[in-house]
Amino acid sequence: MADSTLVFIVLGLTLAAFVWGRFRYDLVALSALLGSVILGLVPGEEAFLGFGHPAVITVAAVLVLSRGFERSGVVDVIAQQVLRVGERLFLQLAALTGTVVVLSGFMNNVGALALLLPVAMRLAREHDTSPSLLLMPLAFGSLLGGLTTLIGTPPNIIIASYRGSVTGDSFGLFSFSPVGVAVALAGLAFILLIGWRLVPQRAGKATTEEMFDTANYLVELEVDEEAKANGWTLRDLHDALEETIPVLAVVRDEKRRAGHAFHGELRAGDILLLEAGPEEMKLLEDKAGLRVGKEPEEKDEATQQAKDEDDAREAEKAAQERSRDEEHEKKNKKDKGKEKEKKGVDTEGLQLVEAVVRNDSMMVNRTVGQLRLHNQFGLHLVAVARDGGRLKQRLRDIRFRPGDVLLLQGGESELSESLATLGCLPLASRNLSLGQPRLLLASLAIFAAAILAILLGVLPAAVALVSAALVSLLVGVLPLREGYQAIDGPVLVLLGAMIPVGEALETSGGAALIADSLLGWGGQWPVVVTLVGLFVITMMLSDIINNAAAAVLMAPIAASLARGFEVSLDPFLMAVAVSASCAFLTPIGHQSNTLVMGPGGYRFGDYWRMGLPLEVVVVAVAIPMILMVWPL
Repeated sequence: MADSTLVFIVLGLTLAAFVWGRFRYDLVALSALLGSVILGLVPGEEAFLGFGHPAVITVAAVLVLSRGFERSGVVDVIAQQVLRVGERLFLQLAALTGTVVVLSGFMNNVGALALLLPVAMRLAREHDTSPSLLLMPLAFGSLLGGLTTLIGTPPNIIIASYRGSVTGDSFGLFSFSPVGVAVALAGLAFILLIGWRLVPQRAGKATTEEMFDTANYLVELEVDEEAKANGWTLRDLHDALEETIPVLAVVRDEKRRAGHAFHGELRAGDILLLEAGPEEMKLLEDKAGLRVGKEPEEKDEATQQAKDEDDAREAEKAAQERSRDEEHEKKNKKDKGKEKEKKGVDTEGLQLVEAVVRNDSMMVNRTVGQLRLHNQFGLHLVAVARDGGRLKQRLRDIRFRPGDVLLLQGGESELSESLATLGCLPLASRNLSLGQPRLLLASLAIFAAAILAILLGVLPAAVALVSAALVSLLVGVLPLREGYQAIDGPVLVLLGAMIPVGEALETSGGAALIADSLLGWGGQWPVVVTLVGLFVITMMLSDIINNAAAAVLMAPIAASLARGFEVSLDPFLMAVAVSASCAFLTPIGHQSNTLVMGPGGYRFGDYWRMGLPLEVVVVAVAIPMILMVWPL
């Protein structure tokens, strides 16, 4: 069997596995690499050279620098200004989307989105705006911003490195800017004027209470003398139930202790605040002897009735108390924008946080029991929302998916590190810290020095950016541990594995066969028609597989087309670079799209509504700009 045929079989299976999504894309890419080695398509001694490729090293350096920007407060300064916009939706969209476009040009676009996602959620909550109107424009803006510079998105880095391997001269840091900036501005204008109107509005998902309907599930259970749970620890309770029912708090002597921090034994008179539905309530009563306790207000009324036999006066007093409670609720809602529970169950101080599961999270396809969330990470899983609504099934049976929104409880000191380790992005409104001025200036100065070194040709891009990342770690802008955490392992494995496979597509003659077919089909048409075809095919491919993989696979085909037409290589490579980063039709084409799916309450079919016309705008602007800046 010819090598080109074997390459097509390997790539066909790889693409099918990418689309299926059962296995993570890094594992699929690594399997494709090892399969290519076994079939003799990639020499064994060259199998892992891709992991030392300049594109892989550059992506890793950009991820570290992006985390340094976050920790030093550079992005928080910008986010604080974004929060000052008024109630007008247009201004909110302009501030959020415009900011993420600019940030994505100089840092990882997923990182830029992750930093502004909590800001968008906070704006939605404070101004009673549906997050669905803000989050999809924010995600698409992060993709558009990545088009503007070499370091904005992995496909640009891949294409620049590929050009260097073919011609000996890579694209520069701002070589992508003339085309990328024009496309980004046109896309931004479309989103602000027309695009957001095409996004389905999902109402009532802006707050924790609305997303998870928490009030309907919080119950108070009392431990009495005869209860089996009398003398148990919370771990004993969980073991006895064989069920994941989070105890949010234990009330003892009128003092409430958060469940994750309560390690003593339960005793008579304790009140447990739990998240439980009817089935869980029956389970708690049967196996632990816990019953619904009287709520504080009811107990106060009973005591008052025992002391005062005048029912009329008691009823009047209760009415007055309810009136005062209603006034208090209205004032609280107006001043703080928070809705209090009407049943007397207060979640304040329970350290509940919303977080979204990332594509590369270790939680994907695993259950809470397999992850040992409480024992290993000190977290209680309270609820899970998917597609904008709370899942009703038992927590222990839920297998997490990318984009799931989790309601978690944990200590403030552990939450940040645990979420980072698990691969979750916190969504709850946060207090923006401006960092230390010294570190902020140092971070900017180091990055500026690296950019200057690249522009002056003193150092190659990979060397300059790795040097900047190293200096950031040495001067304390970013602790070493956080530097390693910032490196997105699955993306690097994907790139390192797919680069040799992409080279095999070229060396086996597979790329030439595809190019010859396209040349035969479009030989009677102007070259620009084939260029548009290449652009559209790459864009469609990026909607179903990782954009970096799309760039790796399409680059050799673009080069073969340029040779076949005997025209310049640059416009074809630039077409691949732009189109590979424009995955607007599905939530699976890019991590940015997946990250907003849960918080925005989107469904799979929602993305094309704004994404399809946006892709038409991109093609209409990009092709003329490419031909103008990089003529055939």
